[in-house]
Amino acid sequence: MDMRPEPFEPPAPIPRTVPPSRLQIIRTAMRNPLELWGEPSYTLPWIDTKFVNQRTLIVNDPNLIRYILVENAANYEMSKVRRLILRPILRDGLLTAEGEVWKRSRKAMAPVFTPRHARGFAAKMLSKTEEYTAKYDEVATMGSIVNIANDMTELTYEILSETLFSGQIAAETEGFADSVERLLHRMGRVDPMDLMLAPSWVPRLTRIGGARVMAEFQSIVAKTMDQRRALMRSDPDAAPQDFLTLLLQLERPQGLSTDEIADNILTFIGAGHETTARALAWTLYCVANSSHVRENMEAEIDAVLSSGAEPVDWLDLMPHVRASFEEAMRLYPPAPSINRAAIRADSWTSPEGERVDIPKGISVLVMPWTLHRHALYWEKPRAFMPERFLPENRDKLHRFQYLPFGAGPRICIGATFALQEAVIALGVLMKRFRFDVTPETKPWPVQRLTTQPRGGLPMRVTAR
Repeated sequence: MDMRPEPFEPPAPIPRTVPPSRLQIIRTAMRNPLELWGEPSYTLPWIDTKFVNQRTLIVNDPNLIRYILVENAANYEMSKVRRLILRPILRDGLLTAEGEVWKRSRKAMAPVFTPRHARGFAAKMLSKTEEYTAKYDEVATMGSIVNIANDMTELTYEILSETLFSGQIAAETEGFADSVERLLHRMGRVDPMDLMLAPSWVPRLTRIGGARVMAEFQSIVAKTMDQRRALMRSDPDAAPQDFLTLLLQLERPQGLSTDEIADNILTFIGAGHETTARALAWTLYCVANSSHVRENMEAEIDAVLSSGAEPVDWLDLMPHVRASFEEAMRLYPPAPSINRAAIRADSWTSPEGERVDIPKGISVLVMPWTLHRHALYWEKPRAFMPERFLPENRDKLHRFQYLPFGAGPRICIGATFALQEAVIALGVLMKRFRFDVTPETKPWPVQRLTTQPRGGLPMRVTAR
């Protein structure tokens, strides 16, 4: 007889039962788009609807998702509303570039993020995590409370800085999490003018004050590039052969422009580590509310670390740790929506013979947020159940019902990097410490650029 308790259901909006008015849509989208979606978004394979002024196809069927994101991806571009929100921050960075600009950047960066190359970062990931988590030694003796959301942002920034930039980003770790939060709060929100598809030159009142924090990040990028260029000129042999040097070596008319390089550096510094940071924080929160999950993870971590296994092998040797991280990304996908628009009229027919017409210009919305909680594809979809992702259960999942890193040509280039980083970080953290919720730990998921916990994640840290 299975005596395990019912799985933990972490906080999330309850699906709406009454469609919102246009005013409610605008207000909710400004405050938190995750609160918009009604029961049909969690129960139907697709919905053809009108969202403010634009006809929208909401897609949850995994086979239709595969068709749009992979099989006929060339017919679907980033939607205008998505461009209006993201381009002011990331411009021609890898997340927002289109066409030839995107192809050049993707091709340039691909060698750094091959699985084989990413595995080469494991030792640096381990050393930076051990160095950072030493801060908890004193905290743990007193059982103090820390904001895990901020700490994970700082940790993943440290790892990113060391692995891709050889520790030579022109910014301090202290206070960096606050800067990222201000950037996403000011610049990563939906503005009513975005929903109305107003031209980009029309002022966005919700982004007033964003120019200052954008200028801070642009200054960091410019200083980082200038410092490395100077080193490459004065002592080429001393310049690290890392991501930053690779980009700067491509700075030429037939390669990448100066602005494209700056946009990609800003994308990685400002957002590249943020997705992993949020997923790590949500993982620690969910695990703290699931004692049997934590026991399995701790036993696995203890066994692997005591065996002396190299960190490059931890991802394969810690299936329970990886499964918990992946389940946290299911419930709180780092990128909660994927927005496309049909370039030409299209159609798709399901295996059961149902036809979906996709008119030219229609907005196509693939939402990991609703897909990952969909009643057609998941047992107890609101519950934290890492066993879904254990090796023996993976074959039960359709490849396109779980999209934490997207899919198709624009799949996240750093997926292997992020998974390895997460398992190493969790292994180090949970070997030495326990993270427990407190009466003040009342997170609420909010969509900015990523799925963030409103109010942070205060947790008590104690030594194991």
